[in-house]
Amino acid sequence: MIKSTGIIRKVDELGRIVLPMELRNKLEIAEKDPIEIFVDGSSIILRKHNPNCIFCGNSKNLVSYNNKLICSKCKDKISKLKEKE
Repeated sequence: MIKSTGIIRKVDELGRIVLPMELRNKLEIAEKDPIEIFVDGSSIILRKHNPNCIFCGNSKNLVSYNNKLICSKCKDKISKLKEKE
């Protein structure tokens, strides 16, 4: 459910908006944090990006494997598959 904050900001000439400090603090968004942008009908949804495993969606114990993020459990499963080959 979407909850209105009652805060209104104008878009500048470069298409930017400023996220209010109160929201950044509440959502733990720091300077240079990546933000994901989603479109739902006529709504734009912003969400702090949290990297996930491409296979199971886990966000803990991530490692890079062939330039993709995977969790240690999925990495172990891949290793076991390779051993069977």
